[in-house]
Amino acid sequence: MKTNSFAFQGVNGAYSEQAGKNVFPDAKSLPCSTFEEMFACVRDDKADIALVPIENSQAGRVADTQRLIPDSDLNIIGEYFLEVRHNLLAVPGTNINDIKRVHSHEQGIAQCRNKIIKLNKQIVIAADTAGSAKKISELNNKEDAAIASSLAAEIYNLDVLEANFQDAEHNVTRFLIMSKDKSDIEPSESNIITTLVFVVRSIPASLYKCLGGFASNGVNITKLESYIHPQGFDVAQFYIDFEGHPENNSVKLALEEMKFFCKEIKILGVYKKSNFRKK
Repeated sequence: MKTNSFAFQGVNGAYSEQAGKNVFPDAKSLPCSTFEEMFACVRDDKADIALVPIENSQAGRVADTQRLIPDSDLNIIGEYFLEVRHNLLAVPGTNINDIKRVHSHEQGIAQCRNKIIKLNKQIVIAADTAGSAKKISELNNKEDAAIASSLAAEIYNLDVLEANFQDAEHNVTRFLIMSKDKSDIEPSESNIITTLVFVVRSIPASLYKCLGGFASNGVNITKLESYIHPQGFDVAQFYIDFEGHPENNSVKLALEEMKFFCKEIKILGVYKKSNFRKK
């Protein structure tokens, strides 16, 4: 599938845009103020695909996207893992001793907290990382700095005072690549991930019985999470990733067994496993 454009949530310079440019370097990027707007852009053919953050190795799942994906009317056609590299950015000519305040999204601040404390700078929480970089550029004040991507530094003409500013080395965000069209993957292909959501019946041990077929048929589950169904707190909805194509015999048997204990099963996508998983 040729991709001419991708939608992402945030302003230009966001890590989501960085991920999109890494995957689709020649595609036009379309910033969206909300995740709902991002999905709508693809549905309305304003963009070919959406770059959807789903989880981070330090911060955990992205609750908003996990809630919205099942009803987005889009299909998961791929995944991408972005190794997040935070940067301390300031207006040109700034020395690190000039800085009094550091601005960023709460996660950016949390992932660089020890370094900020060591430098004895005031913390300012903002809506997002790239928006912080944009604000620093507009303020044009050497007393203010931002934690954001190197892409944001380029876009807003800021100096990188310190690259790899994060406290921990392992900081990875997993993105789902979503489209109106389904991926064209044959059951015989290897290294396949299937993602689905399901709602269990209200009977004892229903989740245990739902998942039993995966174990007995040798299907490896790589992710399982529960979250509240829109119908209320007494209805559990589950998000699951597993290895294999739905048309593989072992997966077919697991899904058939699953149906006995579920009120609803919805496949969200069948796609190739990222090479990052093999690292």
